Amino acid sequence: MAVPPFQEFMLPFLQHISDEQEHKIAELFQLLAEHFGMTEGDLKELLPSGRETRFKNRVYWARVYLGQAKVLDSTGRGRFKITDRGLRLLKTNPKRIDIKLLGQYAEFQEFKSRGSGSEDSVTAANSVAPAPSTEQPLSAQSPEEQLESTYQLLRQQLAQSLLTNIRKSPPAFFEQLVVDLLVAMGYGGSRVDAGQALGQSGDGGIDGIIKEDRLGLDIVYLQAKRWEAPVGSPEVRNFTGSLEGHGAQKGVLITTSKFTKDAIAFATRLQQKKLVLIDGEKLTELMMDFSVGVNKVASYTVQKIDPDYFGEE
Repeated sequence: MAVPPFQEFMLPFLQHISDEQEHKIAELFQLLAEHFGMTEGDLKELLPSGRETRFKNRVYWARVYLGQAKVLDSTGRGRFKITDRGLRLLKTNPKRIDIKLLGQYAEFQEFKSRGSGSEDSVTAANSVAPAPSTEQPLSAQSPEEQLESTYQLLRQQLAQSLLTNIRKSPPAFFEQLVVDLLVAMGYGGSRVDAGQALGQSGDGGIDGIIKEDRLGLDIVYLQAKRWEAPVGSPEVRNFTGSLEGHGAQKGVLITTSKFTKDAIAFATRLQQKKLVLIDGEKLTELMMDFSVGVNKVASYTVQKIDPDYFGEE
């Protein structure tokens, strides 16, 4: 089964510590995994950042929210236990413990009011630009996941804007952009020394060259296609022929559109040459990652408790 929404962890979390003994988070990871029948694949599923599993992240946030409502309390480094308030809450036999139920406590209301990323603000932002359909509803996500979803949404919107601007630009601009991007990625060194756009926009020709390293021990040949229609295998074959004519072994073919399956298959089958295909989606991803054609507006650092420092296991 999929990892449950983080609020679904709250009730079983509190029930598992209702013995009034001290517990560690590692115990709850195991108990809750068994409670929900998590598979090995479920437990290994990562957040989009790739830095933490979705399961542990959601259990962690369930613990944070329960603590802010004072239904559990920290008793030492990495240890916690249920409070009298938590025991009273369980005696009401709630079918579910969630943010709405915890809102009955003044401490939790104060905690929510301090956070600028409340559910209301996230929902409001989401109503302007809905999250991708592949994402889970925000109510299912932990605050950290909500932040990541918003970040990915902003990247998607920026990627689309980049493609729109590139397609409206002259061919020579796109060819120079390709060189600038590869220089930013570390090929060759400076823009002046590393590569150049040749200004040859013929479909079978070479649009640019770039040194693979600062010494220029090898050259990578470039072709840039500012297309909206998919690039097929004939175009890839033509570029491969151009590489042959230049005695080149390495080439990069970049387009603002997509490559057909046949084109990708042809490039994959090449034995004597290395040909990399970069479509519009990958192009904009690289531009954002290496800050080509974009400016940094703001930067946020998400911090969490260091379990080693506080002795958590």
